[in-house]
Amino acid sequence: MNLEHRTPNELGARAFDVRGSMFNVSPFTTKPCMASDRFQKKEVHWWTSLVWPVAGLALLLGFNLIFTPGFFHVEVRDGNLYGVLIDILNHGSQVMLLALGMALVIATGGVDLAVGATMAITGAIAAQLINRPGVPFPVVIAASLAVATLAGCWNGLLVAGFRVQPIVATLILMVAGRGVAQLITDGQIITFTDERLTFVGNGHFLGLPFPIVLALAMFGVTGLLTRKTALGLFIESVGDNATASAYSGVNARKIKFLVYVFSGLCAGIAGLVSASNIKCADANHAGLFLELDAILAVVVGGTALTGGRFYLGGAVVGALFIQTLTTTMYMRNVSADIAPVPKALAVIAVCLVQSPVFRRKFFSFKKKK
Repeated sequence: MNLEHRTPNELGARAFDVRGSMFNVSPFTTKPCMASDRFQKKEVHWWTSLVWPVAGLALLLGFNLIFTPGFFHVEVRDGNLYGVLIDILNHGSQVMLLALGMALVIATGGVDLAVGATMAITGAIAAQLINRPGVPFPVVIAASLAVATLAGCWNGLLVAGFRVQPIVATLILMVAGRGVAQLITDGQIITFTDERLTFVGNGHFLGLPFPIVLALAMFGVTGLLTRKTALGLFIESVGDNATASAYSGVNARKIKFLVYVFSGLCAGIAGLVSASNIKCADANHAGLFLELDAILAVVVGGTALTGGRFYLGGAVVGALFIQTLTTTMYMRNVSADIAPVPKALAVIAVCLVQSPVFRRKFFSFKKKK
């Protein structure tokens, strides 16, 4: 057999040479074998995760443009912006803040169900301290956020330190956290009138409600920390394969601990906004079910619950989508008891169109018809 007329692919990439050594590369294999196109890794752009959430949000806004009068009306009063769209950004800021921390937690393959209870605890601490004479305002803010961070440390310790399943570890604080908030407030709704604290949820900065500015600032800080440093890569690697990351020198347990701490901090800021907005600490209703909205926002934004790659911009768009949907139902006089049904259907629709498997099967079904 004349080997000189055989192609490199026919001989194989690791063919034996004439001496029969299995460790030498054949002189005929001067070019590497090219893998099939279906095995080639396709380049994924960051903006692809935003396509479907933005499309869903645009569709929802288009519906309101046609069927909801005054939805896009924005006016300026005393140098500040007011309108339905501004209200959506304002009330959606709490979910945005929670979604930022939740996105990092989910990227590691976990979940934080305790963010709503952490909001209640933070608001209770702030309300109690602000009503005590002689307590400086910076101490009120610092103490409230410190308690929220400690709540995140507790979750991180259980998940990363004691290897408790994330859903179980955070469920503990989700259930017990509101009891802690009730103990802090003695089972009462604590009101306050301090203008410095009420500014957090009701004030304006540069013409916009301050919670919007706060959420945008946290988004910028989170983006810088995760995309301009190696931290984001570490988080994604831990979520994709914690064992391989550990063998590569990444401290997977430390990364998991830190993301839960950050999630607690974000929940604490959201708790201050929530308490300030209604000028009281309501341990029963503060942040109630917002952990579910935060998880939905992250998922709608393109981050998989299995962990790995995360999209902060997608989480913010997902939060806006959920808040816009909620506002739309209220403006269409949909009962609060029925509202979760169309809300769930809309979220399912966006998640389905995001799935390549669903789109492939859907279009193949249409071709068969």
